[in-house]
Amino acid sequence: MTYPGGGTTTPPTTTTTTPPPSSGCTADYTITGTWQGGFQAEVKVTNRGSTPMGAWAVSWTWPSGQAVTNVWNGMYSQSGTAVTVRNASWNGTVAPGASVTFGLTGTGSAEIPIVTCS
Repeated sequence: MTYPGGGTTTPPTTTTTTPPPSSGCTADYTITGTWQGGFQAEVKVTNRGSTPMGAWAVSWTWPSGQAVTNVWNGMYSQSGTAVTVRNASWNGTVAPGASVTFGLTGTGSAEIPIVTCS
């Protein structure tokens, strides 16, 4: 902008940078197969932080009638409709930006639940 008398000014520049999260993980649940009365799913756990994760756990609640029958690459517990899968001894450490997966088979309808990762 030019002012009378010859002076000029430049408006200030503002830059907003959102830092990456310093910890945490995300989990993506995908149905990979279905059959009458059952299904197979895969869950991808990703470290969104800037430091390695030493362990992880993925939890969700299913509608009534669904149950885990088998899990690989993780250890699971189910109480009623609440399910938690924790890392196995060999895949708990996840580097920043890296992912691990676990799979499962279950009984009931193949519905994708809302999952949380910690």
